[in-house]
Amino acid sequence: MGAAALKPVQVEEQATTAKISLKEKISYGMGDFGNGFMFDLGQLYLLKFFTDVAGIPAIAAGGIFAASKLFAAFCDPIVGSSIDYRKNIGPRGKFRPYLIMGSIALAILTILTFISPNLSTSGKLIYAYASYMIWGIGYSFVNIPYGSLGAAITQDTVERASLSSFRQAGSLGALFVTSVIVMPIIVHFANPKVGYPVVMGIMSLIGVIAFFFCYKGTKERAVNLAPPREKLTPWLIIKTFISNKPLLVLVLMTVFTISAYNIKSAMLVYFAQYNLGNVELMAYMNFIIIGSSFIGVLFLPKLVKKFGKRNTAMIGLGVSVVADTINFLAPSNVVLFTILASIAFIGISIPNGITWAFVSDIIDYGEWESGERKDGITYSLFNFSRKLAQSLAGTLSGIGLGLVGYIPNVAQSAGTLLGIKGLLCLYPAIALAIAMLIIGFMYKLTDSKHEEIVAELKLRNQQ
Repeated sequence: MGAAALKPVQVEEQATTAKISLKEKISYGMGDFGNGFMFDLGQLYLLKFFTDVAGIPAIAAGGIFAASKLFAAFCDPIVGSSIDYRKNIGPRGKFRPYLIMGSIALAILTILTFISPNLSTSGKLIYAYASYMIWGIGYSFVNIPYGSLGAAITQDTVERASLSSFRQAGSLGALFVTSVIVMPIIVHFANPKVGYPVVMGIMSLIGVIAFFFCYKGTKERAVNLAPPREKLTPWLIIKTFISNKPLLVLVLMTVFTISAYNIKSAMLVYFAQYNLGNVELMAYMNFIIIGSSFIGVLFLPKLVKKFGKRNTAMIGLGVSVVADTINFLAPSNVVLFTILASIAFIGISIPNGITWAFVSDIIDYGEWESGERKDGITYSLFNFSRKLAQSLAGTLSGIGLGLVGYIPNVAQSAGTLLGIKGLLCLYPAIALAIAMLIIGFMYKLTDSKHEEIVAELKLRNQQ
């Protein structure tokens, strides 16, 4: 049994019993829609911008991703702590106020990362490192409050799964749009050094507008009214992490799922240009691949209700592993590749969507176990794993391209083409297979256990 509650936590009855309206679910999903209009740009196009426009060598570009993501990962717990220890929470809530000003700042920072100043290679590297590291801090001040908001909206297991599906739908919607329209617009600019920042500016503006709708349409129902009593120290952050066993398991799983997902996103543009011979094919393929993945999101709440969150995540991972493996072994035919890639994306969209419900459950578990509800710190520690995975993906992408002999804007050798396909399909298949084993054998916070925890927390907060 967990320790007794140590501080007041405001939990409205609606947080545990009532259904969340469709309007609020859509509003919450708009947050990740806006998020994607800034985050996805870096995951999809920044590596190619570095290598093909800024003229930064592929291995060095991979180093930018590695160092910047690691830096942001270690900043996340600091950002999360600053949110949890915030005082004088007003009527706008604890998390929602960050969505407005934070998204505006992030939009500006997104544009700056896609600018290539007329400097030496060393100067460009310094600028790229600095701009992307600062972007990472700005992203944390938007993403951590947004992610924590989900646990504050509802504590109901089924409603959380539904809310997570809307968040995943928003994320996929942004990925769908940015994957399909960004590159076709950029190639119409005579100078890509102008095209990239202009197009990224337009996309970022859409992101800010989407965050505004999220801010206006959501409500916090389970939220701390005061900062934790225990003094904020590095040990407190570490203790929060190591004492929450479900969080440790989710972090481990996420390192593999997100690195696989991001390598897919980064490598597709290279595969389209060199293996298939036309970079503009990326837009058409993504239209089908990402569009198909909405099938997984559509059935996510029903699958969770029937099989539970853990088993549903394993089913999705298994589908993606099989499809990616076949795609690597099959000939590089645009039709066959797109069909198999679509099946794989349907599969990976399921655990990616469930992840947000897992995190909300883990926040409740942490409160039950320790007596302290630390939304921001807990979510930031989970986000730490995502940044590690993104760092790994960026590093493997850049180093992998270097190792397979990639040279920008020339015909690639047969070995290089096979290497690009391996990074796109084989690594994700292996990584997702490992993730499936981790969640299947190590994650013990079942839906029934979570329901017991919520019931006990409800009794505590009524005392």
